[in-house]
Amino acid sequence: MASVTIHNLEVRFQVDGDDQAVFRQLFERHIRAWAQAYEQQCAQTDRSRRERAIGDREAR
Repeated sequence: MASVTIHNLEVRFQVDGDDQAVFRQLFERHIRAWAQAYEQQCAQTDRSRRERAIGDREAR
């Protein structure tokens, strides 16, 4: 998975109620989805690496 660095981020939105609570709720939902996708990609990469290594252990 590609690495992304955010140097400057400005978010503007208008909501009824507590702005910080709404932002936190939205941010947490999306960061959880991103983290889950990242963990799945890491697990797949690790499984692939281990499967490729099986052939390296065979006697020649």
